[in-house]
Amino acid sequence: MAASSQSRGGRKFWLLGSAIVLLIALYTGAWFYAASTLKTSVLKAIAPGNTAGVSGECTDIDFRGYPFRIGLFCAKVDVDDNVNGVSATFGQLRSAAQVYAPGHIVWELDSPAEIRSANGLSLNAEWASLQSSLITKLKGVDRSSTIIEGLKGTAVSSQTGQTINFDAAHTEIHLRQNGGDLDGAISVTDSNTAIKDWPAFPKLSASADVTLAGKAGMIDGSDQKGLYGASGELRKVVTDIGDGRVMTLSGPFSFDEEGYLSGKFKLEIEQLGPWRDSIKQTFPEIAKTVDTAAKLLKALAGGGDKVSVDLVVARGNATVGGFIPLGSIPPI
Repeated sequence: MAASSQSRGGRKFWLLGSAIVLLIALYTGAWFYAASTLKTSVLKAIAPGNTAGVSGECTDIDFRGYPFRIGLFCAKVDVDDNVNGVSATFGQLRSAAQVYAPGHIVWELDSPAEIRSANGLSLNAEWASLQSSLITKLKGVDRSSTIIEGLKGTAVSSQTGQTINFDAAHTEIHLRQNGGDLDGAISVTDSNTAIKDWPAFPKLSASADVTLAGKAGMIDGSDQKGLYGASGELRKVVTDIGDGRVMTLSGPFSFDEEGYLSGKFKLEIEQLGPWRDSIKQTFPEIAKTVDTAAKLLKALAGGGDKVSVDLVVARGNATVGGFIPLGSIPPI
């Protein structure tokens, strides 16, 4: 009896031990699968695209955090878009997700960044910090938020020799899928832009809130057409250059298959006189045109310094109220 009881006890202990080992093995396999998914999700956020021509790679990849946290570390990130002839390199990448919520990913990317295109355009950028979070779903990214502090960059065209320097104290980019639509909100604070051989631009802060109909897939690159053939609602774009000089634009818009913009917008300008003076100072060669446009806008506003007019764009041709021409907007 005693020997039989010991035998049954040994078998139970062996079965329990085997179950624990099997459970650990299954958990470990699931952990590494989740870590691989984490890598795919983060790289897709950095380099949206689902075609063979777009790829992202991590150098010196290291998975950390086992068993309760999933972490991915890369010494450098490389992105190649062979279809459009664009390549990019970034600094160190750190990302993590909790085991109980693997679809909620937070990540940080270090500067510098270098982006090069086949048409001779190169962009170099650095920042104090770049932090982002992703909420993923079964087939891609549901929403993302990115905050960049202390952004500085330089764009150079080898074909024209033109150089553009820009910086922004604070930048935020928020995207989310709203059914089949894409909602986006972007803001920059204390931004400066300097173009070689151009007058100095005023420091500005700006924000944009927009919805693109049927374009939810743009958040993770599954929508390959981009803005071509897209339509949406510009809820509000606000540009503020200080001292009460604020310009607001809102209204429905669309892009045709050739990339030309059409839309009917409401344009509101506060402090028209100071805006006029600022534009004339920046672009003195068009001072007469600016004066003429300001007088016209002021007349439409009944002599006031706050203007609200309809801005109509038909395949890139912009007019005030549909009959006073302003100029042409090139296709995207």
